[in-house]
Amino acid sequence: MDKKIRLGIIGIGNMGTGHAGNILAGKCPDIELTAVADINPDRISWARENLSKDIAYFDDALEMLDSGLIDACHICVPHYDHPKYAIECMKRGLHVMCEKPAGVYTKQVREMNEEAKKHPEVVFGMMFNQRTNHVYRKMRELVHSGKYGRIRRAIWIITDWYRPQCYYDSGDWRATWSGEGGGVLLNQCPHQLDLWQWIVGMPKTVQSHMRFGQWHDIEVEDDVTTYMEYENGASGVFITTTGDAHGTNRFEIQMDKARLIVENNELKVLEFEVSEPEFTKTNTQPFATMPAHEIEIETDGKNEQHVGVLNAWADAILRGGKMIAGGEEGINGLMLSNAMHLSTFLNKKVELPIDEDLYYEELMKRVKTSRRKEAVKAVFADTRDSYAGNK
Repeated sequence: MDKKIRLGIIGIGNMGTGHAGNILAGKCPDIELTAVADINPDRISWARENLSKDIAYFDDALEMLDSGLIDACHICVPHYDHPKYAIECMKRGLHVMCEKPAGVYTKQVREMNEEAKKHPEVVFGMMFNQRTNHVYRKMRELVHSGKYGRIRRAIWIITDWYRPQCYYDSGDWRATWSGEGGGVLLNQCPHQLDLWQWIVGMPKTVQSHMRFGQWHDIEVEDDVTTYMEYENGASGVFITTTGDAHGTNRFEIQMDKARLIVENNELKVLEFEVSEPEFTKTNTQPFATMPAHEIEIETDGKNEQHVGVLNAWADAILRGGKMIAGGEEGINGLMLSNAMHLSTFLNKKVELPIDEDLYYEELMKRVKTSRRKEAVKAVFADTRDSYAGNK
């Protein structure tokens, strides 16, 4: 195929607007924006005035999908509707790019992934743009190279996305069980949870402690501390909040023969002269320090973010190239966040994969009592929700 991909965007809120701007600015040369859908008339009016008069505008997403004007669709709607619209695209043979997270609960995402298997002609991608960051790509390369042995411990403190109360007050769907399906884990953390499983892998058990509305007047979690255990004996700790005014972003992985740290967008590696298992067996000094030295790490310096994901997706559609993240991979990070929620709901350690029916039941208990009363009916009836909200 030499022609450009005709793209439609569902939801012209914050994310949809950003992607539209990148495409119209020529940053995605294989993609042409031909249609936009949003049920919020104010957003459609804004788009007509600020995007392009050559774009077709729809107040119904399904009408856009049936219009014949698009070859592919980017889904930029609130979380609950991601799988629904992805499935509708697949059934029509339209290529799909889905914003994070893949959904709210793994049961619905599994249905989406099963539908994708029925349509091998559809190129299905997830907008995991943090995978384009050179420091995380290099970290993964080193961890998976085998050079440093096994992972022993991983710790990520990601508390540097402070949100004041007015952020949550800016939309009635924000920070509600019926509107978002969760708090900091579902809104801010999907990229970090994806990177965690991409680099460290999936744990066998999760025990989480969450506080709901601890620092804000919201009903969902805004403070999380989670402990994970792995089959090989490794452990992991994931800490996040939107309540720290000056937070931290530090990802540390301790291995048999090295310590890797990503902080301030820089990867530092302390390399041990011998592996710890060998050192502890042969060393004869009770208070000895492991001989080690910091090594210089070279990366390609690239961090193409959203544009990089879209361009790789387009290359996969047109030329069979490799995507940044396949759509089916979205379930992994969501499995982690669902496990963290379920552990807190039940106040106990849970095993992975989780009981998806049990998680859904527990989530729906909270949806029924959600502050966003007008959205509860929509969640249960699977009707359209407003998809103009900012992420």
